[in-house]
Amino acid sequence: MNATFQMPPQASTMASQVDTLYYFIFWGSAFFFLLIVGLSTVFVIRYRRREENKLKPRAHHNTPLEVTWTLIPLILVMVVFVWGFKGYMALHVPPANSLDYYVTGKKWLWEVAHPNGSTAINEMTVPLGKPVKVILKSDDVLHSFYIPAFRVKQDVLPNRYTVLWFEATMPGDYDLFCTEYCGAGHSGMLAKVHVLTSPEWDEWEKSTGGRPEDVPLADWGAKLYQSKACVTCHSLDGTVKTGPSFQGIFGHEVELADGSRVTVDEEYIRRSILEPQADIVAGFQPVMPTYAGTLTPEDIDALVAFVKAQE
Repeated sequence: MNATFQMPPQASTMASQVDTLYYFIFWGSAFFFLLIVGLSTVFVIRYRRREENKLKPRAHHNTPLEVTWTLIPLILVMVVFVWGFKGYMALHVPPANSLDYYVTGKKWLWEVAHPNGSTAINEMTVPLGKPVKVILKSDDVLHSFYIPAFRVKQDVLPNRYTVLWFEATMPGDYDLFCTEYCGAGHSGMLAKVHVLTSPEWDEWEKSTGGRPEDVPLADWGAKLYQSKACVTCHSLDGTVKTGPSFQGIFGHEVELADGSRVTVDEEYIRRSILEPQADIVAGFQPVMPTYAGTLTPEDIDALVAFVKAQE
């Protein structure tokens, strides 16, 4: 189904069921809103104050009318409840043959561990037409994992797992948002879900790996700067963001939060990537997540070379 004024395209097996219930509630609410407002308007005009409309003794209630306006809402609410509960259960019980993805929310990025063992930041690659189970956790605060085109959303909590699943029905790239305010970088906590056809998926699984031999180390670092979400907090033009700018920082001294000073060299950069809470630059908050276990030693070398190249 194509996108509508209210909804993006339906791109998962559950999307049509979610939309059908949504539009049932939406148009039902619109119908009763217009009915009540319309009747109220008619009564206000028809029985406006005038001599012949003076109050006269009458019955205090009308039993058939009261039963009717009680039963109709009750029936509608029960229909919505049963319909919604069945949809909720379908969304929260993954099929047995699902592919397992482990996704970690951090300030302010999504770390995705794919079934083939590869890890990506703010990039999730899934096959077309196969169920995908997403096991979610947070390393810091409350986040919320939301893919509008798939109609799936789940809170991501510290110290516990939550789960959702989907099966994509259309190849393409889809937005992934955090929909729970999680701090200064919340609006930049964006990611993409790439849905690949079967041949594309097979090729992607084969090609997933480290730096190609013909790519210089600093150039690979530039790619990692984007793909690992360093760009979210560190600028290259001197602009102060959540973290210090990389422009001209290498080889210079910086003041730390404890008042000491340190020279930005290769070891400082490596330690800041693996142990970001060890040396906090003065004026900045200790919010950077660790990349230990996410980056290979070569990836760290590439990022060091990239930072060194910034003048």
